Amino acid sequence: MSQQRPIISTSFSYETLEETLDVKPKGAQLHIGIPKETAFQENRIALTPEAVSVLVSNGHHVTIEHKAGDPTHYRDNEYSEAGAKIVYDRHEVFKAPLLVKSAPVVEEDLPLLQLNQIIISPIHLSAMKSELLEKMMEKKVTAISFENLKDDSGTYPIVRSMSEIAGSAVMLIAGQYLGSSNHGKGVLLGGISGIPPTKVIILGAGIVGEFAARAAVALGASVKVFDNSVYRLKRLQNNIGQRMWTSVMEPRILAKQLKTCEVAVGALSSQSGRTPVVVTEEMVSNMRAGSVIIDVSIDRGGCFETSEITTHEHPVFLKYGVIHYCVPNIPSGFARTASQAVSNVLTPLLLEAGEEGGFENLVWHKVHLRSGIYLFKGALTNFHLSQRFDLKYTDLNLLIASQR
Repeated sequence: MSQQRPIISTSFSYETLEETLDVKPKGAQLHIGIPKETAFQENRIALTPEAVSVLVSNGHHVTIEHKAGDPTHYRDNEYSEAGAKIVYDRHEVFKAPLLVKSAPVVEEDLPLLQLNQIIISPIHLSAMKSELLEKMMEKKVTAISFENLKDDSGTYPIVRSMSEIAGSAVMLIAGQYLGSSNHGKGVLLGGISGIPPTKVIILGAGIVGEFAARAAVALGASVKVFDNSVYRLKRLQNNIGQRMWTSVMEPRILAKQLKTCEVAVGALSSQSGRTPVVVTEEMVSNMRAGSVIIDVSIDRGGCFETSEITTHEHPVFLKYGVIHYCVPNIPSGFARTASQAVSNVLTPLLLEAGEEGGFENLVWHKVHLRSGIYLFKGALTNFHLSQRFDLKYTDLNLLIASQR
């Protein structure tokens, strides 16, 4: 059988097709739910009444659980005046397609989650369980984490704000525990004319370290900063605007400085997993009685060997006569400031999502937001989590592109 030749007719017209552009869709109306946090020591709320008022006046709906703002002293009537709907049943809040939480999703929340829900919340890696992730994957949840949320400039705005709060708070806490009323040494942090200044040692020159150093210098203390990155030490000096005593982490120099200091702050961060322990029990045992250790890295295991997690109710314990303050989530102790900081980041994000016609469109247009997404419609898109729990990893960029 001879192969047929293609028939070419002159009546065909070969025309170029018009180009189709990615046209921005009409804005969407968001329905946002804010549940009351039941998690341990969580006093923050992710949206303030002012933020709710802005969202409502832009045509969005906000449902909030009764007394959700109480720990931050935001009352229900402030939220209802801002235009939010107050509900007394937890199930009602979870019916909102978009949930905004200031604490991670916990096991009690799982039965309440809806199919295809979007959740914006922190993700505590240390407390994360694979069952939680698998249940959220089953419900095809899209989850965005505070910690990994990037802004246009490539920084992590919520983490930065929380670190600024923790750093500034550290010196207030140290001042409190050095005072006689808390069985401290009875020393005024900073000092006055004619008396040698209080000596403060800071381990880590990140944002927490920088803000702790800034507060200590402002009080008149003598500050010494340790960090293994010379770049970070230079940046800290530039940001504070003066030369400071800095050193790399050299155990002998560190031990010598700890012996004579009044306050030691652990502000080391680690990108993945636990913070390194840089101060041994022996170094702590040689410190002066009545001096104060504040381990901000306790969230990730702590950098003093003697650190143990404490609570906002019982924040300190004594070991070798040294006062240890090891409360995780320090910003929660300054809940209102912390809530305003989180709210400042989330409000523009939610407004933009509304304008773009929903979060999926927003993620398509704003590439920097993708780093914050660890679940997308039930697919796990965070490499660290997939490795840790041995769950299937999907590349988010491919997922988004395939849905276009």
